[in-house]
Amino acid sequence: MKTRLYSYFTAGLLALTMVGCTDLDVDVKSKYTEYPSSEVALEGKMADVYYAFRGALGRRFNEAQTLTTEEVGVSFDGDWVDNRNYSHMSLHDFSADDASIGWYTDLASGITKCNQIIVDMGGDNADPKMIAPARAMRAYYHFILMDNYGAVPILDKIPDEDAGVERKSRPEVAKWIESELLGVIPLLTDKSDASTYGKPNKWMAEALLVKLYLNWAVYAQSDVTKYEPSQANEKLNDCVKYCDDIIKSGLFSLGGGVKSWRAKFYPDNGAQVKDFIYAMPYDAVSAQGNTYGRFRTWRKADGGTNQAGTKMSYYGEPSIKSFGGNFAMSPEFAELFSLPGDNRNDAVLGGDVYILNPTTHEKTSERWLYAGKPVTFTKTITLKAQDADLNVGNDANGWSQGWKSIKFIPANADYVACNGRNQSNDIPIFRYADILLTKAECILRGATATNGDTPASLMNQIRAYAGAPTVTSVTLDELLKERGREFFDENWTRNDWIRFGTWENEFGVHRKNFPTANFDKTRRIFPIPTEVRKKNTNWEQNPGY
Repeated sequence: MKTRLYSYFTAGLLALTMVGCTDLDVDVKSKYTEYPSSEVALEGKMADVYYAFRGALGRRFNEAQTLTTEEVGVSFDGDWVDNRNYSHMSLHDFSADDASIGWYTDLASGITKCNQIIVDMGGDNADPKMIAPARAMRAYYHFILMDNYGAVPILDKIPDEDAGVERKSRPEVAKWIESELLGVIPLLTDKSDASTYGKPNKWMAEALLVKLYLNWAVYAQSDVTKYEPSQANEKLNDCVKYCDDIIKSGLFSLGGGVKSWRAKFYPDNGAQVKDFIYAMPYDAVSAQGNTYGRFRTWRKADGGTNQAGTKMSYYGEPSIKSFGGNFAMSPEFAELFSLPGDNRNDAVLGGDVYILNPTTHEKTSERWLYAGKPVTFTKTITLKAQDADLNVGNDANGWSQGWKSIKFIPANADYVACNGRNQSNDIPIFRYADILLTKAECILRGATATNGDTPASLMNQIRAYAGAPTVTSVTLDELLKERGREFFDENWTRNDWIRFGTWENEFGVHRKNFPTANFDKTRRIFPIPTEVRKKNTNWEQNPGY
């Protein structure tokens, strides 16, 4: 279990993950008549700003991003149907009541906290450097809302009581986010170390600006159905400019040695990972919320054994907590993990399952057993019926449909000891590897190459540190596949697929012959959750819902 520098206000963080704002017009009153002067009090107050998205990122937001792209949300003879929440994601048949898209209020609450802290620090008279981190987080929360829901309010202040909140078009929101980031980047610290880990600094804001610019052609359309991947992106050279600034800083690197790729996602990751530009810190006890392993681990892994018959999960230790096992990698996505020598292949379990070494997490030579028989994961996913339950059967055969991700492998000591099956793996949001592949993509799309870099030379940096074969040239299709290998389970594939124009493709169970699979371009954004519209009755639902 990790020891955190911010442990002195973890009680506040735990409370934060359990509180949501369901009214976008809420008037939050400060508990302080003047802003706290002590460092501890200041950090405790700012924690409300920094970690408002922790709970959603650790589960529901991740479901919305991965089950719509990389993975399929299956069920087991009624087990894990959950109102078809997971299957709706996999079929792009979204409902305004789906839990996987119900985190709008987490972000709205985060924005309100940002605005309140700016008021507490003096509002228009505040020291610009003091409020710059809150402005950066406010821009980030607006970005996530705009990327996922389209037209959203620009909440740059706390609304007056009973004032209606109006949504703005995607282009308006994108331009506002750009303006905010350009304004705060010079004001934010350029340090990147343990003291800034999990907090906004200059590099976090620049990485967010890179993401905004990369998808600028998408966000330039008020009507999400009008975007086409052939459309020009006027921000490509600006995107390269900020990629270069991050690269030239010398503060970030991919890591040393092939085995370092998997290690950066282990439960003891943290500020020492120089690939992480910005990450969300988690701890199984004091900063809960990350439950990625629960849903990606075989349904009955807690009941498996080794060849001696000793109770053993395939992670190499006994587990007394059950697993969901209802996220199965689609066959098409599983195909990506086939490059010879690629260390990323070992973050996916497919075919015959072997017990992992509990310390190194490397595969041993011992087969893993359930009910005395070795377990094999099939790449294909076979449903018992063509309906939206996505039922694969509630037996060993059903549980074994689809390969399983172990990228964010849970630590057994964390998982079995804590309520809620929480993990201590920090989740990266912006990575140096992403900056390299983004620059490669910009050049492929027409940006001016800089510093002697080519798409191949940039992608080969990724390939070399992962142990995969290098390339002599790169196409956009190949780059998209590389992004899939590099960033799976990191919540960017939906964003990528929409930009590349593959969102409406057939994959997994998202097939044109499937009764409830939806291919309408309106599905590029989610419906506004019902609870949000109840609090904002002047809002119309997104088109197509």
